Amino acid sequence: MEKSNFVDQIRIFCRSGHGGPGSKHFMRNKFTALGGPDGGDGGRGGHIVLKGNSNLWTLLHLRYFKNVLAENGEGGSGNNKTGRFGKDIIIEVPLGTIARDEETGKQEAEILEDGQEFIWIPGGKGGLGNSHFATPTNQAPEYSQPGLPGIEAWKILELKVLADVGLVGFPNAGKSTLLSVITAAKPKIADYAFTTITPNLGIVEYRDGRSFCMADLPGIIEGAAEGKGLGHRFLRHIERNSILLFLIPADSPDHKKEFEILVTELEKYNPELLHKQFIIAVSKSDLLDDELKTAIEKELPPVIPHIFISSATHQGILELKDLLWKVLNEPQE
Repeated sequence: MEKSNFVDQIRIFCRSGHGGPGSKHFMRNKFTALGGPDGGDGGRGGHIVLKGNSNLWTLLHLRYFKNVLAENGEGGSGNNKTGRFGKDIIIEVPLGTIARDEETGKQEAEILEDGQEFIWIPGGKGGLGNSHFATPTNQAPEYSQPGLPGIEAWKILELKVLADVGLVGFPNAGKSTLLSVITAAKPKIADYAFTTITPNLGIVEYRDGRSFCMADLPGIIEGAAEGKGLGHRFLRHIERNSILLFLIPADSPDHKKEFEILVTELEKYNPELLHKQFIIAVSKSDLLDDELKTAIEKELPPVIPHIFISSATHQGILELKDLLWKVLNEPQE
């Protein structure tokens, strides 16, 4: 298998900065021989921050960024000077990234907007200087607080592709070919199963300068919900698509069964996927005459919109764009 530039999951070790210690200091100068406490607070440790970047589409840039260690805060000093804060580390991630704790599996953050920032792992708080502990009965406290330690843990960053339309189908259904025709994307296309092993995104240019995003996702097979084939790696990306466009080739031996298998795998993985908008496109329709089209139509569910297309001859491509745009912009109940 060739080395892919698409990385959709990363495991990294993170440690936020320790807080700096407070200062135990007393005012001393040529005018004041026995001044009161003036120890400053310690600086906060550096945060680890996630930031959305719409120009990124993969976690590849983090592949060798395995240890994320934020800077410690500096200690306080005399004259009530607070120590310098530790420098924050900002991790830029593509939109659709989810952050999890490896040990608990708990989702801690979700980045969906460009420029969105989330303090993922806060730095330790700086300790208080001795000036905070002066009282009428203890005017010269010999005590200051140490800074709080930072937090360290193994974390998981997981990308779920953000697209308006997700292409769903068996390997060799013609998804990559359709994407190359309907968008400017250039996915790898060949006549064998699992040509697509990572999601490909393309922008569909519509009328009057409008557009929407379509994703060609790795082919699904029976048993994908249990992890067969590309399994969960594929199904994870489908969760964010507004419309699922089921691509069933005209030369399929059983169109109805093929559609039912696809729906069953989605349901096993996440039943909520069945609430999305479904559209069926019968690909390679240049092989069909009107009689065969009528026969196939009878096999398809009547409540789901369907269309016959051919990427080779561009048959039905414009009508498919119109249908997708219409469904995308229908008011949701």
